[in-house]
Amino acid sequence: MGRTAASTAPGPSAEARAQARRILQRLLRRYPEPRLALRWENPYQLLVAVILSAQCTDERVNRVTPELFRRYPDPAALARADLRELEALVRPTGYYRSKARHLVACCRALVERHGGNVPKDPGALMALPGVGRKTAHMVAGNAFGIPAVAVDTHVLRVSRRLGLAPPEADAEETERTLMALFPRSRWVQLSNALILHGRETCTARRPRCGVCVLRPLCPWPEGEGREGQAA
Repeated sequence: MGRTAASTAPGPSAEARAQARRILQRLLRRYPEPRLALRWENPYQLLVAVILSAQCTDERVNRVTPELFRRYPDPAALARADLRELEALVRPTGYYRSKARHLVACCRALVERHGGNVPKDPGALMALPGVGRKTAHMVAGNAFGIPAVAVDTHVLRVSRRLGLAPPEADAEETERTLMALFPRSRWVQLSNALILHGRETCTARRPRCGVCVLRPLCPWPEGEGREGQAA
């Protein structure tokens, strides 16, 4: 059998790996135990919260989920939800009609395919309605400890600015690059730390370069207004 292009592609250089190691060390000094800002107590709650977080702040999601989980404490309950009632409940998170549909369909699939349990496998998670790659990897990594790199808008932006990923890289290319650069055992920590750093410091419009712990390692020009390729 012939060798594929992927198998013969060169891996990251020693210099790139060393730079990645330095970046990770500084990130983990700043965020020793990086965790998602979403509030959740079990895999079901995390899955619902991440679906709601699309195009929405975690803070707003956290204001909605306590009542949501009170009314619908498990996938079976949410699978039976009245769509209009659910839409009203999740309306503050934006795109509430599609999110409500996705939540009901997702929970029905959990009940029918997995006995009401959230699967650990990222592939099985991605097969659920309304669950994309980022959501699957966030749930697998944070709820089950499965090594996975989750690339949201913060991870994508910060990775581009740091030179970890090419400026034109999309989410999947960035995921592959980060997986090659960083130890598998650190993938979940890395993703969470990059999300926190992108939210707190390396923001899209006004990055706080002057207080950034990664500034000595970052090639991004200090200042504002260069978000076209890195937001």
